Amino acid sequence: MDIAIIGLGNILLRDEGVGVHAANTIKQRYTFSPDVEIIDGGTMGLDLLPIFEGRDKVLIIDAVDFGREPGHIGMIENDNIPSVLNSKLSVHHINLSDVLFAAKLMDISPSEICLIGIQPQSLDVGLDMTGEIKGKIETLIDAVIGKLKEWNIECVLLSHHELSK
Repeated sequence: MDIAIIGLGNILLRDEGVGVHAANTIKQRYTFSPDVEIIDGGTMGLDLLPIFEGRDKVLIIDAVDFGREPGHIGMIENDNIPSVLNSKLSVHHINLSDVLFAAKLMDISPSEICLIGIQPQSLDVGLDMTGEIKGKIETLIDAVIGKLKEWNIECVLLSHHELSK
């Protein structure tokens, strides 16, 4: 099975970069089989299209406008994803919708796509996430790991000794 975990977002816009931060934290804390790739998708937009090709499953982590309170975590799967992205947070969401549409049009969509998102509090310019989102990032990471385990992906948490290397 070929799986991609993609963290999306602009780390220069506070909570907008939460997907990138979560993906990087997962990459530091866990090991996976070689068929799982963790990708900092940043704001790559249509450049993500080749990453979808040949994958069985893709899990996307991102800031999403669910129209809920800051810190709300939600999961959207497969054909339901583009409908949630109608409410755009930033320019890269337009491109994610385009990537999903293009992948479907080119018949290179993975059999399963899952978007795990968190409602941001602030998209102001700044490198630090808000306290609200920082406080929920562990819950977001747990949701990602939970979905991977549901997909029967072995997620091995590194020991404290391995983490300090």
